[in-house]
Amino acid sequence: MSRMRMHTGKVRRGLVGSMVIALAAVVGLAGCSGGNNEPAKDELFKVTQVTNWVAQPEHGGNYTALAKGFYKEAGLDMTITSGGPGVSAAALIASGKAQFGMGSTDEILISRSNGIPVVAVAGIFQKSPQALLFRKGQDIKGFEDLNGRKVFVGSGAGYWEFIKKKYKLDKVTEMKYNFELSSFMADETSVVQSYITSEPYDLKLQGIESEYLLNADSGFAPYGNLAYTTEKMIKEHPEQVRAFVEATIKGWEYYLDNYKEINPIIKERNPDTPEAKMEFGAVAIKPLITGGDAEAGGIGIMTTERWEAMNEQLVEVGVLKEKQDVSKAFTTEFLPKK
Repeated sequence: MSRMRMHTGKVRRGLVGSMVIALAAVVGLAGCSGGNNEPAKDELFKVTQVTNWVAQPEHGGNYTALAKGFYKEAGLDMTITSGGPGVSAAALIASGKAQFGMGSTDEILISRSNGIPVVAVAGIFQKSPQALLFRKGQDIKGFEDLNGRKVFVGSGAGYWEFIKKKYKLDKVTEMKYNFELSSFMADETSVVQSYITSEPYDLKLQGIESEYLLNADSGFAPYGNLAYTTEKMIKEHPEQVRAFVEATIKGWEYYLDNYKEINPIIKERNPDTPEAKMEFGAVAIKPLITGGDAEAGGIGIMTTERWEAMNEQLVEVGVLKEKQDVSKAFTTEFLPKK
């Protein structure tokens, strides 16, 4: 399966409208994680984490922690379940079927606005891999240069609403994104939503060189693939939450330098993606994970300033009716001390 991800607010990394619908069905069970059944001494604590798509390099640290035994060493009997179309990680966590999920800043704030008490515990990607992609050689230096072009993008995506407003893109022809590249390829001047870990590779196989504008550079910059759990899990099992966060970050530190060792393991979970494409993705994500605040604060660091900025932007574009209390939406207390 080509990784034509859904960025439209209905599945995966967008604004998760369908996730909210799914969550509404289980809101009464929100945060039911782990129960009161503590494991006996020396017994591993059973937990499940749900990723935000099928297995891929963007989950490299998680699969590394599983394969190298980091979760087990931390006292966790870990199961990783792949996300993807029709899978709502937050709904599974809210119902108690999983304890940890993977998402983005906007997803957490939207969930909390709908009464789902999820809490981010590690911001893995300082910048999301989401981007607006175009053919190499097009006269596009900044987002303002998108005016006058066709842009294939999912309707209702928060980042797109923000970019349109900020850069006054009143001359863009907005085209429906259908999770394929053929429409984009048919118009040399057009632009298409993408992930820098995927579509540039796919286009190169078709003989098309591409460039992109990273969405995060527009000012709309959610943490990507952040790890989250529930208020209840944090209250009742803080040591297991700490163990999960520390083991996951240890996995990422290993994966970024040893992805060639781990990618075959990821491929076992996702045989449709060639290892060459996984290597392409692994190289592309490293600066997104280790750059920015992570240079000094380490992998997973999050700041109140970043959370408040996203909070205000979501209200500005009408995704949130009112600002959320970000002090309850995320915590850095479980991150390894630097």
